[in-house]
Amino acid sequence: MVDFVRELQTSIKSGKVILGSKEVIKALLNGKPKMIIVAANAPRNVRSDIEHFSKFANIPVYVFPGTSWDLGAICNKPFMVSSIAIVDPGESNILDLVKGE
Repeated sequence: MVDFVRELQTSIKSGKVILGSKEVIKALLNGKPKMIIVAANAPRNVRSDIEHFSKFANIPVYVFPGTSWDLGAICNKPFMVSSIAIVDPGESNILDLVKGE
């Protein structure tokens, strides 16, 4: 079982991530991310756009069961984070989350 919080923090420190729905959608259009994380309470239109573009790019989407405030706190940010694109996982095993689904 992968510890989501620890793996995400490791990915932020050692890899490359993109925060924010507008930047995540831009990255999806360029086909850069290896994985997308979306908060469960992300706005419906944002979540549907991300899921739509990720299907075309064949990029897995993980729905984080917490709120965007929780996701922001995990990322050590003082604001809400509704979506994250994992471009380079670094030393983390976060991509194993979507392999198991």
